[in-house]
Amino acid sequence: MSSKLIAPSVLAADFANLQRDIEMINASDADWFHIDIMDGVFVPNISYGMPVLKAITKHATKTIDVHLMIVDPDRYIKTFAELGSDILTVHYEACTHLHRTLQAIKAEGMKAGVALNPHTNINVLEDTINDIDLVLIMSVNPGFGGQSFIENTFNKVKDLKALIKRKNATTLIEVDGGVTNKNAKQLVDAGADALVAGSYVFKSDNPTATIKDLRALANS
Repeated sequence: MSSKLIAPSVLAADFANLQRDIEMINASDADWFHIDIMDGVFVPNISYGMPVLKAITKHATKTIDVHLMIVDPDRYIKTFAELGSDILTVHYEACTHLHRTLQAIKAEGMKAGVALNPHTNINVLEDTINDIDLVLIMSVNPGFGGQSFIENTFNKVKDLKALIKRKNATTLIEVDGGVTNKNAKQLVDAGADALVAGSYVFKSDNPTATIKDLRALANS
């Protein structure tokens, strides 16, 4: 069985010491860099943009997993490829022509991800699951910090895993929001392949140890 992946969310890093935190992730047991791009329109928050992503990809030595919480993501697909993104995840709720968007992401040589907000049913992916490399299940409402984990996520992950198996797809399941050592194992048992952890990692006394523990727990 392939090992479960840990993706620290750079949004929770210390921006005054960004290079230090990136190098910490490089040296840690983490697998991916999870990078949230917010536009203040699709979600009520604005994160960093292209120059910061460029700075991150310059130093990062691991997979760059970019999560776009923006309206009309098609405008920027080429740009994010040029900036070194390996995985580009768009929101189902932000795409009018999801299939076309997925094809455009793959045409730029990236893996294509689709994120679902807590209220969006996984059934909406029935027709596209075979074209999706990764589904990102939001276990909090995107764009609002410091929320608690939504318990229904476990069922949602199970339902999505069942859909992937039924369609004979190879799609990975990623979970983002409120992931800690309290729910990591349960999420993996439900079918999650990758766990995003932000403040749980960066606000801990020893982020490297926290990442190591989380990865060990997810793969136990």
